[in-house]
Amino acid sequence: MKLNRIKECAKHLIRNNKFFYDSYDKGFSLGCSNFRKLKDKYKGERAFIVGNGPSLNKHDLSLLKNEYSFAVNGIFYKTETEGFRPTFYVVEDRHVMLDNIDKINEFEAQYKFFPVDYRSKLKNKKNSWFFRMDKGYYHKTSPYFAIPRFSSDMNDKLYCGQSVTMINLQIAYYLGFSEIYLIGMDHSYQIPSDADVAGEEITSNSDDPNHFHPDYFGKGKKWHDPHLDRVERTYEYYRLVFESQNRKIYNATVGGQLEVFDRVDYKSLFK
Repeated sequence: MKLNRIKECAKHLIRNNKFFYDSYDKGFSLGCSNFRKLKDKYKGERAFIVGNGPSLNKHDLSLLKNEYSFAVNGIFYKTETEGFRPTFYVVEDRHVMLDNIDKINEFEAQYKFFPVDYRSKLKNKKNSWFFRMDKGYYHKTSPYFAIPRFSSDMNDKLYCGQSVTMINLQIAYYLGFSEIYLIGMDHSYQIPSDADVAGEEITSNSDDPNHFHPDYFGKGKKWHDPHLDRVERTYEYYRLVFESQNRKIYNATVGGQLEVFDRVDYKSLFK
């Protein structure tokens, strides 16, 4: 009798999948910021999106002093060691938020963007903006699981796409930037042999070999399988979105394995 009841409940969940998607995957909306005054504020300008791969250590970030730049997650390590501070700071991943909440609260930038889901976690809301994050990409029960989508309106929502870079690209699009240069995007990962792997969740037990600083996802920190094939598929889609509007994404990373975008030499951009 109990087994039959469980089966009926399972069928009910499947039939009402759309309800669960609408109420969870699309994210919270209460407490979101009004982004209208940021629409096309930087129209026609160029911006640099700073990745956190090991190759970032090969880039002279002082060259970005007078440039618009986006950086994410543990970029505060570069602030501590080199004084680099981006114009825009973004966090998407909940593990990053929970494992680094003190440093994130301390971090200062002209603009800081977070999913509204994390609003209650932040004590320092200075210069902080909160967007609605659609997480359907990550959930197997979602009709949009692993399917790239792009939002041109931050007041509606922003879509996850396997990498926080996708959130950056949607924000940059909304703000009006016409040229985007990616740096530090190595597009390669290794899971250390001593890491604890539980499905999609990975817990580090040693230094992080995949980022510019060994403590980035160092001992005790949690992260997700990066699924680089999905990242690449989403990049392909976003490239088409930008190009359809006569905008361009370039890869200015020193080395790395990302070949979706046309490559340019980083230093040549400042001559």
